[in-house]
Amino acid sequence: MNILIFGPNGSGKGTQGALAKKKYDLDHIESGAIFRKHIGGGTELGMKAKEYIDKGELVPDDITIPMVLDVLQSSGENGWLLDGFPRSIVQAEKLWEALEKDGVKLDFVIEILLPREVAKNRIMGRRLCENDPNHPNNKFIDAIKPDGDKCRVCGGALSERADDQDEDAINKRHDIYYDDKTGTIAAAYFYKDLAPKAGFKYIELNGEGTIDDIKETLMGQLV
Repeated sequence: MNILIFGPNGSGKGTQGALAKKKYDLDHIESGAIFRKHIGGGTELGMKAKEYIDKGELVPDDITIPMVLDVLQSSGENGWLLDGFPRSIVQAEKLWEALEKDGVKLDFVIEILLPREVAKNRIMGRRLCENDPNHPNNKFIDAIKPDGDKCRVCGGALSERADDQDEDAINKRHDIYYDDKTGTIAAAYFYKDLAPKAGFKYIELNGEGTIDDIKETLMGQLV
């Protein structure tokens, strides 16, 4: 089973992706890990990518796409879940061309829908427990709202991640994601339009539901 997942920062994409990965024993392929693997392994593509990264520039698609395909093709026998790529309509088109050329089957595309303001509030509302950072605490989500400045699970002290409070950085990431002309949403729409004729299933999930509700919907459709 091969899955592509879309969702803005704050949508719970990582949580739902991890659940699907665990259920079907898939390789979780995240875009940052792809770069680290190639650069750490000293591959030709990795060294080319590093030149751009070291200069603070975006790595061109003609380097990124082959890197992604290499990792997909070497994934486990049960398949993969690709997270964080493609991020633009151009990358979406080139990835599909490459998958078709190499005979790599795509089974599901998941999109988690969440309004932009809700996504930003969720990021800025996250709080980390001193005892266990996996204890869910978010002041903007009623189901997991902390007990004042204490963890709702264990009572431990809570703190904020600095990057969760950087509104400018959050807005820049969301500018790319919510751009429905050339950005990530446009990439998702490309696959949504393609799904009926290409033979894979496009699943839309309401990201404003609870984790369990979203999980139940997702698992009911991944068949």
